[in-house]
Amino acid sequence: PAGFVSTRKDLHARDTVFDLLPEKFPRLFTIGRLDTQTQGLLLLTNDGELAQRLTHPRFKIDKQYEVTLDRPWDPALAPKLKHGILLDGQRAKIAGLRFVSPTSLRVTLRQGINRQIRRMFQAVGYRVKDLLRVRVGNLRLGDLPRGHWR
Repeated sequence: PAGFVSTRKDLHARDTVFDLLPEKFPRLFTIGRLDTQTQGLLLLTNDGELAQRLTHPRFKIDKQYEVTLDRPWDPALAPKLKHGILLDGQRAKIAGLRFVSPTSLRVTLRQGINRQIRRMFQAVGYRVKDLLRVRVGNLRLGDLPRGHWR
């Protein structure tokens, strides 16, 4: 959920997603991360091989997000995001972008650059108001209520 960091321990004593878990799951770790403002699908496992297959770039696993923008989207900017924007010396690209409504898009990534979606949209003049991860590979958030797990 928003407001929680997705690390085991936080240097700044912020709440972590692990604080929400029952004690019967002491050895889980996250597959990927979500920043504290992003909500949605976060995978937890104790299987290192699974984590590697879902996060290593060579496996090209898609991550999909619902993005809500601060103003209506200009479709003429889509090629710029697909071609890539330089972030921290690395070309950040969006693998897929689908129009949902004037201020809502479905964005697919194959990279995992820190705050990639927020920073890419900022680079083309938009602020991301809401960000929800809805899919990692073939694993979907579906109708799972906020704060629940399966």
